[in-house]
Amino acid sequence: MQKKITRRTAVKIGGAAAFAAPTVLASGSAQAQTGPIKIGMSMPQTGGLAAGGKASLLGIEVWRDDVNAKGGLLGRKVELVVYDDQSSASQTPAIYSKLLDIDKVDLLFAPYATVPTGPIMPLVKERGRLLMGNFSFQVNQTVKHDMWFNNAPWGPADSWGRSFIEIGEKAGAKTIALLAADQEFAQNLVKLAKGVANEKNIKVVFEQNYPPNNVEFSAIIRALRASRPDMVFVCSYPPDSVGIMRAVNEVGVGENVKIFGGGMVGLQFTAVMESMGSLLNGVINYNSWLPEPPMFHAGTKEFFAKYQPRAVAAKVDPLGYYLAPFGYTSGQLVEQAIGSVKSLDQKAIAKYLRETEHKTIVGNIKFAPDGEWAVTGTVQAQFRGVVDKNMEQFRGPGKQVIMSPERLKTGEPSIPFEKARKG
Repeated sequence: MQKKITRRTAVKIGGAAAFAAPTVLASGSAQAQTGPIKIGMSMPQTGGLAAGGKASLLGIEVWRDDVNAKGGLLGRKVELVVYDDQSSASQTPAIYSKLLDIDKVDLLFAPYATVPTGPIMPLVKERGRLLMGNFSFQVNQTVKHDMWFNNAPWGPADSWGRSFIEIGEKAGAKTIALLAADQEFAQNLVKLAKGVANEKNIKVVFEQNYPPNNVEFSAIIRALRASRPDMVFVCSYPPDSVGIMRAVNEVGVGENVKIFGGGMVGLQFTAVMESMGSLLNGVINYNSWLPEPPMFHAGTKEFFAKYQPRAVAAKVDPLGYYLAPFGYTSGQLVEQAIGSVKSLDQKAIAKYLRETEHKTIVGNIKFAPDGEWAVTGTVQAQFRGVVDKNMEQFRGPGKQVIMSPERLKTGEPSIPFEKARKG
């Protein structure tokens, strides 16, 4: 049974939160033409995805405040209409129906993550509405909505697995173990990685799916170790990632393993990095933005100077590297599109986004026909020299050395994994 939506967070101009029902503007009225431009979304503020959702939303709020300080869009202030989807896919279809039918929002941003986003894709396509994606993976592969644009830097679908496997291949790996949560995101990711392995004649010697609520991984890691793989590709969500790393620390994965990691969500969050500390050493894992020199662009430093004090005050991810700048980027993309087409026409905005290369705080973005980045901006980076209980160590370069892509590379992998993780 679907849970009742009990609360709406209407994020107002200037950052105050109001919980009263929004004013519904009549189409074509004078008020509709001069009132705020409303951007609607759900965002996990509770549940397992809340850490990411809160950071993402704060990044969007920083953009809202910046654009409003410049006069808004089309001379109108921007207002965010936000609901907590409680990290639940069962909540999002009703929320987005309400955003469209009751709140009458002008634009839609997707919730954070794959699982809550997938169920809204048919609705958004049916209504002919543009949707700015928010770090979901492959949710448009079957729906094929031509007005979907993902803010995440994934690029071609197999880029995560391919980049990780190519690092292992260069290190001499001939076999691979695959470990994945039994959820849409992880299963899509591991399927693509398996395809890359087959293409490169890398033998799969271990393949294990586990339930999403699994908390004990010692037995799985022992079985994985017994298969003696050369590399281990893991596709996990935040709670599982922590459990897997603790099991690896307890059991070990064997001297055969050259590289370990790849697709572990959660190891990018400051709270997780701080709590895991030295257990992260040696892991090579995907990321989106890191404080390494090649990743700074116009406006990047200024964004973090605004985000980080607000994040500390709000008790949100205090560094915010993984998601927050991409929330801001979603705003930049629609700001540039609306400024160019000078209207809120969904098809015109989508056409501009499809055909134009955009300059943002995370670099230049050009979209492929499926609404993903035409060129991947996903990095694979290795944790190095991480010590326990020290958040400050992650503010500068060197703790997550970028292995790929080549244009962003800042170092070579330290192998094998067991030696690398012991410092």
